[in-house]
Amino acid sequence: MEKFVTLTGVAAPLPIMNIDTDMIIPKQYLKTIARTGLGKGLFSELRYKDDGSDNPDFVLNKPAYRDVKILVAGDNFGCGSSREHAPWALLDYGVKAVISTSFADIFYNNCFKNGILPIKVSQAELEELMDDAARGANATLTIDLPAQEIRGPDGGVVKFDIDPFRKHCLLEGLDDIGLTLQKAGTIDAFEAKTAAARPWA
Repeated sequence: MEKFVTLTGVAAPLPIMNIDTDMIIPKQYLKTIARTGLGKGLFSELRYKDDGSDNPDFVLNKPAYRDVKILVAGDNFGCGSSREHAPWALLDYGVKAVISTSFADIFYNNCFKNGILPIKVSQAELEELMDDAARGANATLTIDLPAQEIRGPDGGVVKFDIDPFRKHCLLEGLDDIGLTLQKAGTIDAFEAKTAAARPWA
């Protein structure tokens, strides 16, 4: 998992409440267990017309938001089913942070396990950041994880809270496997001791 320290990039406004995981990545894309290639399906029912062409009205299809790295979204982002494909699709598309007033618990946890930073802010702060994001490519946001702050294009700063352990894992690029591998020496020693004590096992 890539380390997350600071991120500066274009933020796209998605002022929609209750964006569920089926909207993020529809069910027809769930046949794969690969984490790559899902970006093409991200928000596909909003991004594409029935004939497969781009929907010019959807924010991610607008020229200013083609290289988006941050989403500023409405309340209760990631609700619905628990599919881990949702954060996979966001990450494959290039989105590394999502800002909202609240997240569904399972989606929120899955983000951290895949290197995406979900940030909870107040409604007033969300409206401020949504306004920043609405300016397009001319106004980028900077997310500073060590300082736990979002810096806007006009110098405004929004502070955010994060669990210290989750912060540590993102800063060090540690997913569940990475955390386990940190204990590799202890695990190897235990297995060697067990093999010596129970050679028949």
